[in-house]
Amino acid sequence: MYCPECGFHQSDAVHTYCEKCGALLPDASAPASQTTGPFSLSDAEGHGHHGIDGPALAVRTGGGISGEVFHLSSGQITIGRDPKSAIFLDDVTVSRHHATLTVGAPTVLTDLGSLNGTYVNRRRIEGDEELIDGDELQIGKFRLVFIA
Repeated sequence: MYCPECGFHQSDAVHTYCEKCGALLPDASAPASQTTGPFSLSDAEGHGHHGIDGPALAVRTGGGISGEVFHLSSGQITIGRDPKSAIFLDDVTVSRHHATLTVGAPTVLTDLGSLNGTYVNRRRIEGDEELIDGDELQIGKFRLVFIA
């Protein structure tokens, strides 16, 4: 089983909480009712992105800021636990200088040698990664969606 918050693979023992981040784990004995798929923000009428004009990062889960939207301006944006970061993610699972986002055509995410890594669509990135609309980013225990 993998933790839904940090993606850590749990040992074979049955656990209620993640061995790494402490998040509540789903009940493995309960039948799986659905699988994960592409993420899409939509309003009650089914219109995409809740009217968010991109580019932006929307927080799906993590740190008690679910639903918060970071609007992105052109240029390089810092992401990290340093309070001076343009996108400040306050949790020990995030490095002080975790990643940068270069907003343009294309928008590129770069990990800055963070301890826990940076993930795009649940795949750890090495170097630069071009983002497309709907990509899921994981930075520490935060899961965010890129809106182009």
